[in-house]
Amino acid sequence: MTATGIRANARIVARADGRGGTALPVLAGDGPLALRRTRASGSEARVMLVGAMSGPLGGDRFSVEVRVEEGARLHVGSAAATIALPGQTKSEARYDVRLAVADDAELHWLPEQLISAGGSDLHVTTRAELGAGARLVLREEQVLGRAGEEPGRLTSRLTVRVAGRTVLDQELSCGPGAPGGWDGPAVLAGHRSVGQLVVVRPEFAEKTIIARAVRDSSVLVPLTASAILVTTVAPDAWLLRQSLDESLRSLDY
Repeated sequence: MTATGIRANARIVARADGRGGTALPVLAGDGPLALRRTRASGSEARVMLVGAMSGPLGGDRFSVEVRVEEGARLHVGSAAATIALPGQTKSEARYDVRLAVADDAELHWLPEQLISAGGSDLHVTTRAELGAGARLVLREEQVLGRAGEEPGRLTSRLTVRVAGRTVLDQELSCGPGAPGGWDGPAVLAGHRSVGQLVVVRPEFAEKTIIARAVRDSSVLVPLTASAILVTTVAPDAWLLRQSLDESLRSLDY
């Protein structure tokens, strides 16, 4: 911890164990970022990110690094929602996620919602680097404010690269001080929850996937022959999850 906030890092390395399963030679978290291995499912290792403290608060700097090596399968979830809260300092908090997935490796990155509480200021970046034959299911969900409160300031940037090529680089800024129009009809249209689902599978290249609406406020768009983006807005976190889950099922995943 420093005078301006907490610094915390979590690292996961998943590696094929040579017996049809996945080993975790690196599983390390400090401060509020605790990692717990849970029961494996077939060849897939499973890890839960457990928040050991409140936050991130103003001035905090959190980071998570995940590397899935060739032949490994990894599922990462979180035990509860992450709540961005105001801190004693007025500086923004940062939460950086770096994901690397090798050829013939698979990662399911499925954390619970991020809630932007009133008075908070959080900048989140998620960057995924994938090999040409990698598989990914990545879900992000943001909820603007708890029940009955205005949201804090939330800026979220998501970047996905496949085989060295950028297929997605988008940023959304919401809440007090964000560029005008973020709550208007062209962006959130008054909704309090927004989510993205990125699915990358080499097998998609053998199909014809057409952009389409999944629900009234959810759209599925192919990014490349192997990558698909689903963007959803909803009035609450429950409906947001339902829409993203329906989209994933529609891909027969």
